[in-house]
Amino acid sequence: MLLFTLRRSLIPLFLLLFSGALFAQVKNYTVTAPDGVTLAVQESGNPQGRPIIFIHGLLGSHLNWEKQVQDAQLQRYRLITFDLRGHGLSAKPQQESAYSESRLWGDDLAAVIEGSHAKKPLLVGWSLGGVVITSYLAAHGDASLSGVVYVDGVVELTPEQIPAHPDVYRDMTASDLKTHLDGERDFLRLCFHQQPDRATFERLLANAALAAWPMQRAVPSLRVPLEKGLKPARIPLLFIYGKHDALVNPQPSLARAKAVNPRIQSLVFENSGHTPFIEESERFNRELGAFIGGVN
Repeated sequence: MLLFTLRRSLIPLFLLLFSGALFAQVKNYTVTAPDGVTLAVQESGNPQGRPIIFIHGLLGSHLNWEKQVQDAQLQRYRLITFDLRGHGLSAKPQQESAYSESRLWGDDLAAVIEGSHAKKPLLVGWSLGGVVITSYLAAHGDASLSGVVYVDGVVELTPEQIPAHPDVYRDMTASDLKTHLDGERDFLRLCFHQQPDRATFERLLANAALAAWPMQRAVPSLRVPLEKGLKPARIPLLFIYGKHDALVNPQPSLARAKAVNPRIQSLVFENSGHTPFIEESERFNRELGAFIGGVN
């Protein structure tokens, strides 16, 4: 009788562990943007869960979201990441024209949504990922989405919203390799108020070194279609910023976004810089889960 009881009590645990192992498997595939650029896509979590699409920022890749895709609570969702054009494992055109129009970035996201067959996904966009989301909204509207989270998102590329780091941005696009790599390192350091451990920083620096140079030269000239993209949106909108962000000014950015769409909710993480999803990942994952739970 005792053995039978033990067996019965172990069944739910076995099922939980077995399902968790299934959810942890990563699916890799590619989709093609309208202009022919190939984008690398990754999936994990629960294939039957509500889809969340994570969009990284400048010099990043899907690896930026490791603390989210590995989170036990978020594993209940279908977790989709992809590498932006010019980044990670995605194609890297060598013409600046492949990066200079915001519509291209929005269409990339549309290709991922269509290619993944994600029904009513929730979008989470970090930094440049915010521009991608706004560009998607401007071109495709919000009818196919359930909600949007901007994480230290770029609202507009204006001096008021984007702090000046002229030496860093100059070095990032330098033709001299040593100068270029030093610029990438300095940019990455600016991302953090709480610097990550050495292994994480080195991995993210290698991540940055993969990014296409023509893309880095083109991005500062992007025009963000803010009024057309954000103003008509009626889905739930959440803006999260780190209080100590050195790359995007939180208050002017939030003020501008809320002036365009007063329905925006916002959170400020007191102990984070540009990367609250890494620096305060436990709170970030908890807040993301709560937001998802409130989205119909």
